[in-house]
Amino acid sequence: MAGTKTNERPGTRAQVKFVRTSAYKAREVLDLIRGKSYAEASEILAFSERGVSHEIAKVLDSAVANAEHNDGQLAEELFVSSCFADEGPTLKRWRPRARGRATRIRKRTCHITVIVDRYDEETLEALREREASKGRSTTTNAAEARRRRVQQSRERAAAREAEHDHDHDHVEEEPSVEDQAAEIVAATVDAVEEAADAADDAADDLEDALDDADVSEAIAEAVGEVEDAVDDAADEAEDAAEALAEGDLDEAREAAGKAAAEAAEARRAADEAMASAGTDEEKELAAQADEAAKLAEEAAAAAQAAVDAAEEKD
Repeated sequence: MAGTKTNERPGTRAQVKFVRTSAYKAREVLDLIRGKSYAEASEILAFSERGVSHEIAKVLDSAVANAEHNDGQLAEELFVSSCFADEGPTLKRWRPRARGRATRIRKRTCHITVIVDRYDEETLEALREREASKGRSTTTNAAEARRRRVQQSRERAAAREAEHDHDHDHVEEEPSVEDQAAEIVAATVDAVEEAADAADDAADDLEDALDDADVSEAIAEAVGEVEDAVDDAADEAEDAAEALAEGDLDEAREAAGKAAAEAAEARRAADEAMASAGTDEEKELAAQADEAAKLAEEAAAAAQAAVDAAEEKD
C-alpha cells in the first residue's frame, strides 16, 4: 500500500522557497529537529552553527503561528511531525580560469517545508508529568519566547516606520559623523556577505570537482577537508555580518574569530593537497582547493574588518 503523499501529510505547515543554500545542507539540520517538540526544536536551531538554521527557525515559527492562528492550537502542545527540503532551481554561473578555460559554478537553492502537529492526549500527559517532576516547563517557555520575538519584531517595524515618516517632515541635512560611520559599517557588512557568498560557491564547486575527479585517497581527504573548512568559514562570516546588522558586536567578534580559524584550517589542508599532488588531475584539483582557501581567507578578513569598523564606530 502506498504511503501518505507529501501534500497529504496531516498537521499545519509553513514553507519558504528559493533559499540560497543546497538541499543537502538544509536536510542535515532538518534531521536534527524531526520528531522533536517545538521547544526542543527551537533550542536545537538556536544553538546550531549551520547558517541555514536561521531560515529553518523562521519557517518553524511560521508553522507554529499558523497552527495557533488558523487551527486554534497551543504552541506548547506542538511537535515537528515532518520536515523536508526539496531541491530548487540551480543558478548557472561561470568563472574564468587559466589558459582560456572556464569553470562552472552551481548556485544551489532549495524549498524548505516544516509541518507541526499536536501531540495526542496520552503523550501530552506524559510530557507534563515529566516536566512537573523536573520542576520546569520548557514548552511554555519556548512559546512565550516566540511571542516575545514576534512582538519585538512588530515594535521595531513600527518604530522604523515612525522614524521614516518623521524624517520626511524635516529638510534634508548633512549626514552626521555617526551616520557616516554607520554607512561605513553597512558597507563592510555588504562586503562580508559578498565574500562569504563567493567562498560558499567555491566550496560547492570544489565538492562537485572532487566527485568527478579520479585522485588518490590522500588528495581526496585533503581536498574534502578544504571544502568543509571553506564552507564553515563562509557560514561563520555570514553569521558575523548578520550579528553586526543586528548590533550584536560580541557575537560578531566571536563569529569572525571562528571564520579566521576555519580559513586557517582550509589553508593548511590546501597546502597539504598541493604538496601531495602528483598527476596533472591531482594538481588541478589541488589548485582549485587552493583558490577556495584564498576565498575563505578573504571572507574571514572581511568579517574582521567589519568588526573593526563597528568597534571604531562605537
